[in-house]
Amino acid sequence: MRKSHPVRRAVLAGAATVSGIVLLLSLKPASDPGSAQAAGQAPPAAAGQAPQGGVNGAVTGDAAQTQYGAVQVRLTMSNGKITQAEAVQAPKGGRSDQITAGSVPRLNQAAVAAQSAEIDAVSGATYTSAGYKKSLQSALDKAKASAGAQQGSGGAQTLTGDVAQTQYGPVQVRVTVAGGKVTKAEAVQAPKGGRSDQITASSVPRLNQAAVAAGTADIDAVSGATYTSAGYKKSLQSALDKAPAQSGSSQAAGSGGGQATTRTLTGKAAQTQYGPVQVRVTVAGGKITKAEAVQAPKGGRSDQITSSSVPRLNQAAVAAGTAQIDAVSGATYTSAGYKQSLQSALDQAGG
Repeated sequence: MRKSHPVRRAVLAGAATVSGIVLLLSLKPASDPGSAQAAGQAPPAAAGQAPQGGVNGAVTGDAAQTQYGAVQVRLTMSNGKITQAEAVQAPKGGRSDQITAGSVPRLNQAAVAAQSAEIDAVSGATYTSAGYKKSLQSALDKAKASAGAQQGSGGAQTLTGDVAQTQYGPVQVRVTVAGGKVTKAEAVQAPKGGRSDQITASSVPRLNQAAVAAGTADIDAVSGATYTSAGYKKSLQSALDKAPAQSGSSQAAGSGGGQATTRTLTGKAAQTQYGPVQVRVTVAGGKITKAEAVQAPKGGRSDQITSSSVPRLNQAAVAAGTAQIDAVSGATYTSAGYKQSLQSALDQAGG
């Protein structure tokens, strides 16, 4: 038998060693957290992971009017992530009760799952779904603006005002605020159809310019567009109310030299059987220092009920510091609307 050559034996031994090393490496556990990076791939992100430093607390969207009633969404957020969604207003009465009961829970779940307003409409609840998505988007806009405010006063914020109903249709204003100044204003809703198209086209650009120039809602109405101008100014004011107070607007809180930031916050208009109720509060040092109803039922018997109940509700709001106040006897609907609008104002303050 031929004897193996020494060099050949060395080559074969080396090859066996290399094969063994390769085999051992191939048995490395797949769960190794560094394996994805080693292969040039990023590790998968955790599902639903939220950005750090986001908004915490409740954020209530604007009420979206639909053919069958208003829809309004409130979000609970933690570090910028939606942890809960609920409809604080939804169509009701008759067939609407069944549709609301079947669709709203599914929309709530979809909002939490998607973490955005890009959710599918629920079959058989087209109008409710559309209103839900619109209000959800406005809540997310407010959360985004709040997050921007937390990053410093120099950051730009987008603030969407409440919808102002006019004789010819709704008006809603969105503003961009940077460094405490209005840098852009636009009407995201305005009267349309027939003569309204022409009036809107000529008046809204002028109102937008006036809002930027003035930096406030104290702007002149456009001649020939009285209703649109009034609605624009009302929605613009509600958008500006949502902007965090600048440090320069802080007021001294006593001779000790401490400072307490004062903010004016306007709640969403709450629709009642006898008319809308809308509350504006002044908050300083985390406490309500003033409450007033900027809208309340009026006309006929409502005038008497409003004049007797609203001052008592204002006092109760200041005393309680929350929306957990007692209804005024004989003014059940006004009291309920007041409390709902008051709560939405406090939501904007993060309280």
